[in-house]
Amino acid sequence: MMKRSVLTGAAVMALCLTMSARTVEAQEIKIAYVDLQRALLEVEDGKAAKKKLKRMFDKRQKTLDAEQEKLKEFKEKLEVEIKSDLLSDEKKKAKMMKYQQDFYELQNLYMKLQKELGGAEAKETKKIFTRFRAILKEIGQTKGYTIILEKTESSVLWARKDLDITDLVIQKYNAGGK
Repeated sequence: MMKRSVLTGAAVMALCLTMSARTVEAQEIKIAYVDLQRALLEVEDGKAAKKKLKRMFDKRQKTLDAEQEKLKEFKEKLEVEIKSDLLSDEKKKAKMMKYQQDFYELQNLYMKLQKELGGAEAKETKKIFTRFRAILKEIGQTKGYTIILEKTESSVLWARKDLDITDLVIQKYNAGGK
């Protein structure tokens, strides 16, 4: 029963492919691809966004480094105090709990800053990618492309260089295209 349904499915697919191939033969297929990551890094808005995000990252990293240094100093002082037997067991326990709490807060700060950076990056790139889509639609319609693919490591493994419209997208974007 299973073999019959697989064979029937394969036969239906072969029939559909044959029929669609005949329809496609009558139409010219025009394909292009674009490397949106390269375009993002090369358009003026992308360069500005990268600088803005770098400044944001550096500011947050400075805050994180300062908090990490405070925690490191507290830990070193705590280790000395524990070894010296100057503190009662109760005070040692209280300081160790404070260290653990501070460590937990540092981890939370790190996650918060990462989330902020991720959100800022998404916001900045969303505006750019929205314009890319409009530009790609215009290029597709005016140049008569059947399809425009995005070049990534896993999607377009190889294609002729003359099918790459990334430079055109960058030019149109920087010229103020949609």
